[in-house]
Amino acid sequence: MKIIEETYIEDKELGPLLIRVHPRARRMTFRTKRDAIQISVPPGTTLQAVERAIDELRDRLLASQQRLKHSQIDWNYRIETEHFTFFLSEGQGDRFLARTQPGRVQIVCPPQTDFTDEHIQTWMRKVIVEALKHQARLFLPDRLRLLARQSGLSFHSVRINSSQGRWGSCSVRKDINLSCYLLLLPSHLIDYVLLHELCHTLEMNHGDRFWQLLNRFTDGKALALRKELKKYRPEV
Repeated sequence: MKIIEETYIEDKELGPLLIRVHPRARRMTFRTKRDAIQISVPPGTTLQAVERAIDELRDRLLASQQRLKHSQIDWNYRIETEHFTFFLSEGQGDRFLARTQPGRVQIVCPPQTDFTDEHIQTWMRKVIVEALKHQARLFLPDRLRLLARQSGLSFHSVRINSSQGRWGSCSVRKDINLSCYLLLLPSHLIDYVLLHELCHTLEMNHGDRFWQLLNRFTDGKALALRKELKKYRPEV
């Protein structure tokens, strides 16, 4: 049976799945949301094909749901790194208050806060990201300049963004972009990312010369640090 426009199915393990036909889709795409797993499929896709794909990806989808569940901001949620702290506290009124200081965010919540409310989750994450960006602008450019002086490398400009796709990037003009989520990393991994981008000012690819250069500035630990970095995700 071909899926025409939109179809709901219920899975015993995964719960509700919403399947939508996308005219320009070339392959199936799965997105895990709090209320359902959303699946975009090309025109002409059959329900049987979707069910086969679900079974093949079941373990990954379950893991994705677990990560999403654990990332919910509630009374137990806390961020505590060397350069950034976030926590909730219970207030006595019926309004939310955000108290921000450099490197620190406290959200005072009403006692009966419903943490399953998507609007509350979205607002809290926006507060966290804006605070991260503010702190990142205070810390990362100066740290980059220091590492540039120490390594003898140079760059043209530095910008802070909220990218969740990559920790950093460097253009051919030596413009460096850094994700504010770097503040969630340990200091030695922040330095690794900054040095990584500085090395791209000389070597734009990831060839042997790039890794030799990066090893010079990381005591030969470039690949080990890259492996360690993969344990972290740029998100809150």
